[in-house]
Amino acid sequence: MTLAHEMSRIGARAKEASRQMAKASPGAKALFLHRLAALLEQEQESLLAANARDLDAADARGIDAPRRDRLRLTPAVIAEMARACRHVADLDDPVGATESQWQRPNGLLVGRMRVPLGVVAMIYEARPNVTIDAAILCLKAGNAVILRGGSEALQSNMALAALLSRALNEAQLPADAAQLVTSTDHGAVTELCRLDQFIDVMIPRGGESLVRAVQEAATMPVLKHYKGVCHAFVEESADLDQALDIIFNAKVQRPGVCNALECLLVQASVAGDFLPRVAERLGAAGVRFQACPRALPLLGAAARPATDEDWGMEYHALILAVRVVDDMDAALDHIARYGSNHTEIICTRSHPLAMRFLREADASMVAVNASTRFNDGGQLGLGAEIGISTSKLHAYGPMGVRELTSTKFVVMGQGQVRE
Repeated sequence: MTLAHEMSRIGARAKEASRQMAKASPGAKALFLHRLAALLEQEQESLLAANARDLDAADARGIDAPRRDRLRLTPAVIAEMARACRHVADLDDPVGATESQWQRPNGLLVGRMRVPLGVVAMIYEARPNVTIDAAILCLKAGNAVILRGGSEALQSNMALAALLSRALNEAQLPADAAQLVTSTDHGAVTELCRLDQFIDVMIPRGGESLVRAVQEAATMPVLKHYKGVCHAFVEESADLDQALDIIFNAKVQRPGVCNALECLLVQASVAGDFLPRVAERLGAAGVRFQACPRALPLLGAAARPATDEDWGMEYHALILAVRVVDDMDAALDHIARYGSNHTEIICTRSHPLAMRFLREADASMVAVNASTRFNDGGQLGLGAEIGISTSKLHAYGPMGVRELTSTKFVVMGQGQVRE
């Protein structure tokens, strides 16, 4: 069987399964999710063993530390996946809900009903937990999902996919509603991108090169973000102790993820006080600074002069670009030029400036006095997420159950005809 034929068969089976999922009862979907949570807990040791094989192979290939971190499963990660299953099970089922309704002068009752997208193809790298997050959200929203993870996580993904199949069977839902592509041939993604007769939307989640390759090849809509260039602006009225805690968390906790802080903007009037404290605390954690001329002398031995390439750079490492700006206008100008529409935050005690920043900073999440790390579906109350969209159609920000549905018009008449 050729690769093209194999992918076409997967797509056709997913399309048929999506019709069954669209009419699946909320109870059946909830049973699936609770059974999957139990299986994740019961099969923890086998999941960790499969993941260990992936980690050994990654070490042999010399994979870098941030990618290894994303690849690794732990008991805590598995427990979080199980918690997400139960949380999503308890969410309201969006399918079939009529969100708004109005009556026309001719008596027609017009409404908008929420419906599944259909078949979602998820293309992702490294993170095996995405296999579970993507599946539970897509299935809860009445979709079928095709999962194509990176070759580095193949053993982990196969073990997780086996649990998905078991849970679907136990809930009497179609097994083809969640299919894992096990081919490691890069051509598999290219073939999937051509199946617009079966696949309704592609969601690439990974490095910028992967996302751009999918965007260029896909014949169906793509929900995406290219990179996460996240900024923090420390305004002169900020509580500097609080701001330091926020900056530390945003940069240091997990520097290899898309919602990690990449650039710090500090108002000139507080830079002399704040930046030496940043240098001391973040420098002790191994952070290196790429600094503008005004910031450079305030950041000590761990600082180097920034180049033009540092503004707008997603480092995925313990490196932080730092720039001193005169005021909020300059901060917003910098964000507009170099931001990636992912996450922007401000540290301030001024309510008017906070509200202005919320309005004018263009990103999928904008926050006041909170870490960039909160741009995450679980942290924002979605239970889990399938990815963060930085394109404004069809979703903007973390995509949970609701974002994996669309709406259609439904009309109730009593014999009306158009004149």
